[in-house]
Amino acid sequence: MVAILKPGKSLKQSFYYNENKVKEGIAEYLWAENYHKTTAKLSQEERLLLLEKQAGLNPDVKVNSLHITLNFDPSEHLSNKRLITIAKDYMHRLGFGNQPYLVYRHYDAGHPHVHLLTTNIEADGKRISLHHLGIRKSEPARKAIEENFGLVKAESQKQADYKLQPVVAQRVQYGKSATKKAIQNVLVHVLDTYKYASLPELNAILNQYNITADRGQENSRMYRNGGLVYKILDTQGKPIGVPIKASLFYNKPTLKSLKKKFLENKQRKARDRLRLKNTIDKILLRKENIALSEFVKVLSKQGIHTVLRQNEEGRLYGITYVDHRTQSVFNGSELGKPYGAKAMQERLGLREVSEPNIHSARKPGIGLQPQHTAAETKDISNAPEQITSEEPEGHTETVLDQLLQVEQVPDYLPYHLKKHRKKKKRKKG
Repeated sequence: MVAILKPGKSLKQSFYYNENKVKEGIAEYLWAENYHKTTAKLSQEERLLLLEKQAGLNPDVKVNSLHITLNFDPSEHLSNKRLITIAKDYMHRLGFGNQPYLVYRHYDAGHPHVHLLTTNIEADGKRISLHHLGIRKSEPARKAIEENFGLVKAESQKQADYKLQPVVAQRVQYGKSATKKAIQNVLVHVLDTYKYASLPELNAILNQYNITADRGQENSRMYRNGGLVYKILDTQGKPIGVPIKASLFYNKPTLKSLKKKFLENKQRKARDRLRLKNTIDKILLRKENIALSEFVKVLSKQGIHTVLRQNEEGRLYGITYVDHRTQSVFNGSELGKPYGAKAMQERLGLREVSEPNIHSARKPGIGLQPQHTAAETKDISNAPEQITSEEPEGHTETVLDQLLQVEQVPDYLPYHLKKHRKKKKRKKG
């Protein structure tokens, strides 16, 4: 079982996300716990009203919503009754057993999963702390439930089966409804999971799912008014189908709201910079005279997608790294001068890029599926208003972390710290 916890500031958004799935026929409302009426007798308005009323008992708390998904192995065939029992047990162990909460079963993925929606404000107005909730409560709950219910253990899975698939343009190009649904599924996953600090950085992620966020031409009315649309991309990276305005999606991923995320993410991803730099240095240290194409492949195997920007002559003028290990996006120059396009050409021994066909700003079908690794309780984000990541402060390094660090050999120095000897001038005569 994999538990994903996502705190938020809007109960209404998460509520209608689930209710709209029910309307579309791809989800089912299963249970309402600690409500004044039975599950079947509650109207849609009543289900939301109690949650909002209780959250309103402490108006000073801005993050008052908790949206949880419990994901199960595809081999497990669980009845609705069984899922409700598991959900109740989990919420009790999480410390939310006395809270009002809703349970929905979704059918929009290749594995059984339920969504739970609740508030962290108690009936007396006190706040339940969400800080490190995943580590403190959810992880022990997950392990106990796996044992008690005989579920497939997360640690035994070599890789999680809960991948978000890239959008297939041919299936959605003719309908606005299908296009919106396909884009929405990707946005829900990407926007709060990854740390990007600009629209191009966000597109470096979205393009891997065959989606792009577009402001329009600089002289267009949409651009001047701060508008934004989302489009499906075909296998050539060209927009196809019906563009959808950002304001039409339930989570309102408009340019205005994204700019707030850009500022937050700039701080949040700072701590991930060193790990990426060390990975790049390690590759270049171990593989002398590595070609650009090979460099990109090696990074990909380590969970890093590389977006290269080249001119018609094949010269590299921009490079962006999407680190799926830390869910962070960095422009090369943002890592430091030695990691920008020009410096990387020199480090790779390329005065000119001789492989113009490697343009990888988009490579549909290759490494398109950022995935959860060893399936544990996953906290979507470590922003201040959301649950902290599964790595607590002062955490012990994992084996993977150790493997990804640059070897601490006495004579090692990162490239940009090395002092290069000056060539001695020959004496004339």
